[in-house]
Amino acid sequence: MSLVQQRRFTRRRTSVGASREFVTGVLTEWRLHTLIEDIRLCVSELATNALLHGVPPGREFSVVLHRAEDQVRMEVRDSGPGHPYVQQATADACSGRGLHLVRELADDSGVDDHVVGKTVWLIFKTAPTTAALP
Repeated sequence: MSLVQQRRFTRRRTSVGASREFVTGVLTEWRLHTLIEDIRLCVSELATNALLHGVPPGREFSVVLHRAEDQVRMEVRDSGPGHPYVQQATADACSGRGLHLVRELADDSGVDDHVVGKTVWLIFKTAPTTAALP
């Protein structure tokens, strides 16, 4: 059995905070409290990257959470070209470290290309449960 929750966000600065609140609400509903902080940080980074580099004006990005018995998959899909890449930030740089954090927090990650845009996905392992999914 698998659960899926999805929300679309418009191309504006407040959408990063709204995406954090979305994942917090879903993970709370799914009783996955131990993953909330890590996934909030990761969705902040991926949503910010989508807004800065992947969402053309007038378009949206989406955040999708998939829950299986032993993992959560978070996806951020946008309609822009290109792929995110890990930068080598200098010591005094104000940006360029987010994808390093994402790679450390997630158990797996990748990018799926589409005819228009891409989906950046992350996997977070959970302890297998003997109880039914909510």
